[in-house]
Amino acid sequence: MKILLHDCCAPCGAFVAKKLFDEGNDVSVYYYNPNIFPKEEYDLRLSEMKRFCEKYKIPFIVGDADHELWRQSVAGYEKEPERGKRCEICFAHRLAEAAQKGSELGVDALATTLTMSPLKSAETINRIGHEVAALYGLEFIDRVWREQNGGKEAVKLAKEENFHRQNYCGCEFSIR
Repeated sequence: MKILLHDCCAPCGAFVAKKLFDEGNDVSVYYYNPNIFPKEEYDLRLSEMKRFCEKYKIPFIVGDADHELWRQSVAGYEKEPERGKRCEICFAHRLAEAAQKGSELGVDALATTLTMSPLKSAETINRIGHEVAALYGLEFIDRVWREQNGGKEAVKLAKEENFHRQNYCGCEFSIR
């Protein structure tokens, strides 16, 4: 299956990309994260995933990093807690862009690394993923990557690859 993997960072993305590839899929990674703040954090996450993809010869695509457009999409929800409405809007914004890119590239399915995080609602992410993928005629792979030791395996791989491991999702409102 030809899959476009929406990726948020190397510690999550490397594990998921490797897992999908090991299952025999044709995987391309799409780094679309206009939510990540500050720019230095965005650039660091981008360079780490790019390094991993180059090492394993995985196609790597970078989306537009229009942080201001993302801020407009979550305007009014800045004080929402993690897993609140702001996160839901952010997931929809990023996954819709990824589904559109997948459609342009002619892939069969869309997947995301977002369900790797224990701080995010996998149920919400998967619901949104199915909705936006269907709009573009794509299948959505709705796995919860952190389950069945996925989280532990991702940490192990991140250590082996010497990845920067952040302590917040990336958005300026989650830093607090």
